[in-house]
Amino acid sequence: MYNASDLRKGLKIMMDGDPYIISEFEFNKPGKGQAHYRCKMRNLITGNSAERTYRSGDKFEPAPLEERNMQFLYSQGNEYHFMDTKDFEQFVVDAEHIGDSANFLVDNMEVDVLFFKGQPMDVTLPIFVNLTVTQADPWAKGDTSGTDTKPVTVQTGYILQVPPFVSEGDKIQIDTRTGAYVTRVK
Repeated sequence: MYNASDLRKGLKIMMDGDPYIISEFEFNKPGKGQAHYRCKMRNLITGNSAERTYRSGDKFEPAPLEERNMQFLYSQGNEYHFMDTKDFEQFVVDAEHIGDSANFLVDNMEVDVLFFKGQPMDVTLPIFVNLTVTQADPWAKGDTSGTDTKPVTVQTGYILQVPPFVSEGDKIQIDTRTGAYVTRVK
C-alpha cells in the first residue's frame, strides 16, 4: 500500500479498478489545515487523463503491472510488433498505447513494455536514441532570421530542429523524453 506522501511522477497506482500512471505531481501545504497532493494522471488502459487531489492520510494500491524487456520488430498500419527477449514470444501493441514513442522506434531497438493482466499497456524507450537524418535543407549563411537552427527529418519521419551544421546522412542523438536534438554522433 502507498500513502499520499509516496506519490511522485511516474508512480503507477490502481484507481477505480484501472491502472494509472502519475504524470504531474504537486505538494501543497497551506498555512492552515491539512496538506494536500494534487496529481495529474493517465489511465493506462484508455489513455484518458484525470486530475485528483488527495490528503495526507489517503492510501493507494500499487498497480499489478509487469515490465518486460522486448525488442521492436516492425510496424504494420496501427500495430507495432514486439518480441520478448527471454522467451521469444511476440506481442502486438496498438498505436494509441505507443503514442509519441512511434517517432523514435527503429527495428531491433530494445524497449521496456508494461503489461497489465497480460495485455501490453505502455512502452518505455531508452532515454537517448541515435537516428539518421534523411532530409536536411542547406542552411543559408547570412540568414538573419535570428534562429540558429533548421528543421530536419530523421529515418522514422520525425521532424525536429537542429544546428545548421547537421546535414543529410548524419547520425544524431535525440532525447526521447523531449524530442530534442542532443548531439551529432560520429
